[in-house]
Formats: sequence, structure tokens, C-alpha cells
Amino acid sequence: MSSKQKFPGSRSDEKTAKIVARNINRVYHIKSKLDDQLTEFQAIKQLDLTVNKGEFLAIVGPSGCGKSTFLDMIAGLAKPSSGEIFIDGKLITGPALDRGIVLQGYALFPWRTVRKNVEFGLEVKKVPKNQRAEISQKYIDLVGLQNFEERYPHELSGGMKQRVAIARALAYDPEVLLMDEPFAAVDAQTRESLQEELLRIWEKTKKTIVFVTHGIDEAVFLADRVAVMSTNPGSIKEIIEINLPRPRNDAIRSSADFGWVRHKIWELLQNEPAVADKKQLSDQSVAESISTSAEL
Repeated sequence: MSSKQKFPGSRSDEKTAKIVARNINRVYHIKSKLDDQLTEFQAIKQLDLTVNKGEFLAIVGPSGCGKSTFLDMIAGLAKPSSGEIFIDGKLITGPALDRGIVLQGYALFPWRTVRKNVEFGLEVKKVPKNQRAEISQKYIDLVGLQNFEERYPHELSGGMKQRVAIARALAYDPEVLLMDEPFAAVDAQTRESLQEELLRIWEKTKKTIVFVTHGIDEAVFLADRVAVMSTNPGSIKEIIEINLPRPRNDAIRSSADFGWVRHKIWELLQNEPAVADKKQLSDQSVAESISTSAEL
């Protein structure tokens, strides 16, 4: 493969690319509610995307367009039906410690303290105990949870739990941070606070971040670029450059440039046709069909 080759969805060549996804397709086999016959549902079709080293890329799109499915593929938790995804030129074949993932539901271990949750990945890497304590403290401090090291998840607010999840994902030093609607479960004020905190952490760590969200404002505030996905089958409809100055703070949300970019993305999403294939899916939703009968 030539080092000068350009990839669809890219503004750069392989020298600056961290993640390259080429011709990604994902097909589910769904059992019809009426006759138990298997039919094909294509969730993602010919998706091409390049994410640059150190870039903050947000992905937005209609519900059910395959955003989370694509993120799972980068994480190695799911496989495309066809196509390939590379990190630093190496084909992704499964989960690995070069990727960290932060989910909407926190996924903390309730029997572990904040410190022990943050140290989990370090234990997997067999980092010595004294080094684990030093590293975990560094990231607990980074997310602003000093003095909460020995608390358990049930003693924390939603925003604090998400800070623990971010610290845990960063502590074992992954090169890529994958985030799937991480702030959706918290209130609006906490969400904006966490967005600013995430930008501060990103500017300090220089991680490559792929961030899935339904929030247009959130995507514009956080990202260098926003990839807008089309409805089923999902693909990259357009990639919007976010040329807002950094570092960003809350004041930028009221700027004319912010409003213009936000409206452009909103228009792209509004122009999506409704998803409807009643013959294939009967009266079941796509999500219900996939969750109960997909061949994963």
C-alpha cells in the first residue's frame, strides 16, 4: 500500500492516520416475526473513514444508523461483515490495550473503590502494585477526584462515576479513546462541565478520541471534525471541519461561528429520509430484531 494513497473520508495520508476504516459493511440476519424466515438487514454500508493521530473526531447520525456498531468494531468487540479497520497500519482483529472505551452506563465494578476501579487495566497489564498506586493517583487527580479514592460507586454522583470511567480508560495509557454517548445519562449542567473537563484532559494527553453522540452542540463544542452518518444503511454522509479556536470554553457556544456549524450539521441530519421497510421487519423495530435474533 503506497504511503501516498488517500482514503475516503480523509484529509490526510497514512503518515498522519491513526485509524483507517475501508469499505465497512455490517449485515445482520433477522428472523421475521410472521414466518420465522431469516432476512438480511444492512446496518452499515461502504463506510470509509480516516481518523488522524491526536484528533478529536465526533460521530453523529440518526438513531439506529450504526454509530455504536462502528465504534464497537474499532474497539474489536464486533467484526464487520466485510471491510477492514486498521490502527497504525495493523488490522484490528479483536480487543487490545491500545484502545480504551468509555460507555454511557459507566460499567464500574461496584465492589471496587474508585482507586481499584482505575487500577483494573493496570492489573490486566500486570503493572507492579506500587506503580499501580502511583499511576492511578495521577489519573484520579487528572479527573478531579482527589479525596474520593476509597469511595465505592454507589457513593458517587453520575458525573463522578463517569470521571472514574474516564480515569480507568486513560490509566493503562491506550493510544485511542473510544467514547459512546458517555455524558448522556447526566443532567445538562454536569454534561457541559464534563465536556470542558474532557477537553482539558485531551489537550493534556493528546490521545486520539472517537466520540459518538446524538448531541450536535456537544459534537461541535468538542471535535476537530464531525462525521455525519446517513440513516440505514449507515455510511459517512459528510465530514464537517470545526474551525473554532482552541482552547474552547463555554462562551464559544453563543458565537456566530458555533451557530453556523451547528445549523449545517442539523440540516444534514434533517435531510435524512425516514427508515421504513415494513415488509422486512414487520411490526418489530430494527433494534428489537437485532437484539433478539441477530447472528453475531
